[in-house]
Amino acid sequence: MRTCGEIAAWFDEKWPEALACSWDNVGLLAGRSEKEVRTVYVALDATETVVEAAIEAGADMLITHHPLIFGGMKHVSDRDALGRRLLSLVRADISCYSGHTSFDIAKGGMADLAAERFDLFLGTVLPLEVTGEQDGVPVGIGKVGELREPMTVEALSKAVKERFGIPAVTVYGSGRVVRRAAISPGSGKSMAKAALLAGADVLITGDMGHHEGLDLLAEGVSLVDAGHYGLEHLFVDAVAEKLEAAGDGLRVVRAPVAYPYQIL
Repeated sequence: MRTCGEIAAWFDEKWPEALACSWDNVGLLAGRSEKEVRTVYVALDATETVVEAAIEAGADMLITHHPLIFGGMKHVSDRDALGRRLLSLVRADISCYSGHTSFDIAKGGMADLAAERFDLFLGTVLPLEVTGEQDGVPVGIGKVGELREPMTVEALSKAVKERFGIPAVTVYGSGRVVRRAAISPGSGKSMAKAALLAGADVLITGDMGHHEGLDLLAEGVSLVDAGHYGLEHLFVDAVAEKLEAAGDGLRVVRAPVAYPYQIL
C-alpha cells in the first residue's frame, strides 16, 4: 500500500464508497492514482490552511472527511477559493481523497466512533437512520439507544462537552430529564424526523437552527447542538491510527484540532 490508488482502495475496503449517500461525492477527487505516497496528511476539511499545511509537510496525499469538490464545477481557476486550493494541490502533486458519508455509515466509522466516545449508552445501540447493510448488518447515519440512567439535559450536555472536547453547546429543552438519546455527528437538520421516529428524548447533533430547535421542543425532544466540527473531528485520529497500524512505512501527519469558529 504505497500508491495513491492503493491507499484509496484500502480506505474503500474499510469504509466502502458504495455505502455513501447518493447525493455525496466520495473517493479520489484530485490527483494521480499511480502517485507514490510516502506522507499522508489527514484532516476534516481541505481548507486553505490545511492545503498549505499539507504542502509544508511534504505530503503526497491528503485525506479529508468532507469532500473538496462537492457540487458541480464549471471552471478551475484562481478566481475563487476552491479553484485556488485545487491548483495548489495539483502544483504540489498532492492527491486528495475524501471519505464522507461512506465513513459516516460504515462499521467502525463515524456513527460507531461517536457512540463509543459518547459512552453513555446502555447495551445495544442502533443506527438512527438505516441506509444500507454491511456484511449483513444494518448500518446508517448516527446512533440511538437508551442511556445508562436518566439524566438532565444539562448533565448530558456537560458530558458531551467533556467527551468530545467541545468548548460550548447550544441547548433547547434545558431542565428536562432524558432517557433515550440519539447522536448524529455533522449536520442534523435532516435527522430530526428520524429522532422522532426512534423515540429519542434528545438529539445530539450539529448545524441546527432556531426553528429546528423550536420544532423539536414542540414534539417533546430536547436538542444539544454541539456544532458540525465538534462531533466530527474524531475522523482525523481514527483514520490516522488505522493508517499507522497498516505499516508500509507511511508517515502520517494529523491536522491539529482547531475549531473554525470562536465564541466571543
